[in-house]
Amino acid sequence: MVEHKRKTNVKASQAAVGEEQTGWIRAASVAELRNESRLMFRRRGRQIAVFQTADGILACNNRCPHEGYPLVEGTLDGACTLTCNWHNWKFDLTSGANLYGGDRLRTYPVEIRGEEIWIDISDPPFRVRYEEILTSLRDAFDDNAYDRMARELARLMRIGADPLDALREAIIWSHERLEFGWTHAYAGMADWLGLHAAHDGDPETQLVCLLESIGHVADDVLREDTYPYTTGTVDYDEQAFVEAIEREDEEAAAAMIRGGVHSGLDFADFEKGLVRAALSHYNDFGHSLIYVRKAEQLTAFLGSSVLVPLLLSLAREMIFATREDLIPEFQGYRSALDQWGKPPEAEILRAEAWDKLSVNRALELTVAHSRREPIRLYEQLLEVNARNLLCFDIRQQKKVRVPVSGNVGWLDFTHGITFANAVRVQCSKYPELWPQGLLQMACFAGRNAAFTDRDTALARWHVEDMDGFLTKAVDGLFDHGLDEYIVSVHVLKTLLAGREEIRAVSVQEIGKTIAAGLNRFINSPLRRKQVRRTVHQAVSFVEKE
Repeated sequence: MVEHKRKTNVKASQAAVGEEQTGWIRAASVAELRNESRLMFRRRGRQIAVFQTADGILACNNRCPHEGYPLVEGTLDGACTLTCNWHNWKFDLTSGANLYGGDRLRTYPVEIRGEEIWIDISDPPFRVRYEEILTSLRDAFDDNAYDRMARELARLMRIGADPLDALREAIIWSHERLEFGWTHAYAGMADWLGLHAAHDGDPETQLVCLLESIGHVADDVLREDTYPYTTGTVDYDEQAFVEAIEREDEEAAAAMIRGGVHSGLDFADFEKGLVRAALSHYNDFGHSLIYVRKAEQLTAFLGSSVLVPLLLSLAREMIFATREDLIPEFQGYRSALDQWGKPPEAEILRAEAWDKLSVNRALELTVAHSRREPIRLYEQLLEVNARNLLCFDIRQQKKVRVPVSGNVGWLDFTHGITFANAVRVQCSKYPELWPQGLLQMACFAGRNAAFTDRDTALARWHVEDMDGFLTKAVDGLFDHGLDEYIVSVHVLKTLLAGREEIRAVSVQEIGKTIAAGLNRFINSPLRRKQVRRTVHQAVSFVEKE
């Protein structure tokens, strides 16, 4: 073992102009290195460590790629293994390989010219650096190593590459590892990309958007197996596609997606079929429609290279989605859909008329107003769901003796806003689908109403300065401090969907209700783990077996 010695700073002499241009610089004399066995010098903003080893004179970046501690203070053994003594990271000094599988160490070519040590600090060609970074990013992604992903993304940005390539790759790396298709990770990526575009010229904020996007995807597929899709192709047919989703036939749906893309179709050509399939049931409490909206945004940001993986995983999500309209709680949905537009035009009511109504009563009241202009009825139902968000009874989070159907929390209430946003956008494109969208908004209203407290001190959450509140709330996303992705992504999606709806509604009071609901959501305690409740429900379930 070669014992660690203190570093020695050596001032490099001025190299010839020709040598500077080629990247070769003088580091020190052989005699200077011989006296200390290691030294460090600074040049062009870099710190470079030089070591006398059994394999000759070797040079590397002095900053450990883990957290930047000085490697010249590390321990070097006879096998040229350099250990950073801060966190025990180990590197092969001859190649830069990380023996623990983390970031590689940058090493530099060395030449001895007479009695002087020269080092080539020129960067490798762009393509070499780009491929190295993506390879290392893939390793970090597979390990779900958040800090390391941040460093690789920063390196990608530093060399001038398109940093969105990292997200394109993440989708390709992950889509076959999502056993049940789309998750909130892809949906959140769409919103982060919107914020990324809005912060052009602010690289650190943009890096937050990229890191949170890829980090969530990595977290969702950590230690997951691969679940391949069919490689078959058939011509795309919208009706056949919707029917394939309905009968849960992934192979047929996937083959049509591949065939359609192969024939030159883009997202817009698939969109109506996806919206129809998403709204054919009260799918997964509205997630399917939300995801269609986000898929449109993702393909707009990332381009055609991600079209197939996004569509395949979206179709899989719809195939595995729960159909809530088939369970007793929402049994009135189908009959309400059949009655749409048949009752005579009803008196216009305020949103408060839906307060505390059951699902079936909320559906009935919505049908009674089905002759109204859809966008006006939409705004009423949006306000109803915003009022529910504002009035969520947070005591529900502490209840223990509740049935499984009572496992309702803040995140369930946020879906009323994000789903509403998707309904407005998609049903405005395909007006014949307004009945499904509006009735499913009524399902949200009725389901959540049972878990509200109308005695909530609503005035406390009133927002006076709307623009100031939204700006501050969105700025808070970039350092949210929430350790669960499922929580942070709901804050992200709800806040941005709410902001979009505030700007879209025609009645100012509705916007104020949305803002107050958002204000209460992001500033109230959110309990995720229910230990006592889980145990109580388990015991109750087993006793009845």
